[in-house]
Amino acid sequence: MIHRISRFFAIMAVALGFVIAGYNGSQAADSGLVRTKSLYPMAETVERLKADVAGKGIMMFAEIDQAKLATNADIKLNPSTLLIFGNPPLGLQFLTSNASSGIDWPVRLLVYQDDKGQVWTVYNDFGWVARRHRIKDRAAAFKMASKVIASIVSSVATQQKAEQ
Repeated sequence: MIHRISRFFAIMAVALGFVIAGYNGSQAADSGLVRTKSLYPMAETVERLKADVAGKGIMMFAEIDQAKLATNADIKLNPSTLLIFGNPPLGLQFLTSNASSGIDWPVRLLVYQDDKGQVWTVYNDFGWVARRHRIKDRAAAFKMASKVIASIVSSVATQQKAEQ
C-alpha cells in the first residue's frame, strides 16, 4: 500500500512538473518583446537611435549605461544601454485608460551586445502592453506608438520579429 501511494505521488510530481514547464514555456513564448538585430556596432547603434528619436521631436528622458553600472559594482556585463523616451501627449493617453500602465511608460528601448558581438534592440510590443493592462479604448494610440517605435528601430535594423 505504501509503495502504491509513493508511486502515485511520484507520478503526480512528474505530471505537475510537465504542467509547470508548459506554463513557463508559454509565458516565454508570449513575452511581449520585440527583438531586432542591428547593422551597426553598439555605440553607433545607440547614437543612431538617439538621433532618430530627437529627429522625430520625441523627448529623451534617460540613457542608462548598464554596463558602466555593472563595472562600478564589479560585475562583468556586455555593453548594454537602456534608452527611455516618449511623447507625453501620446503615451499619457494609456494612463487615462488604466493608471497601472504607467509602469510601461515612457518607452524603454534596450540596446545590448551579445557574447558574439552582435548588437540587438529590444522593446515591449505595444499590442502586448494593451493586453497586459486590458486597455481596449486606445487602439489608434497603440497603433501610432507601434508605428513610431518600428520607425525608430528601423534606423538600425536588419530584421524585426517577436522574441520567442
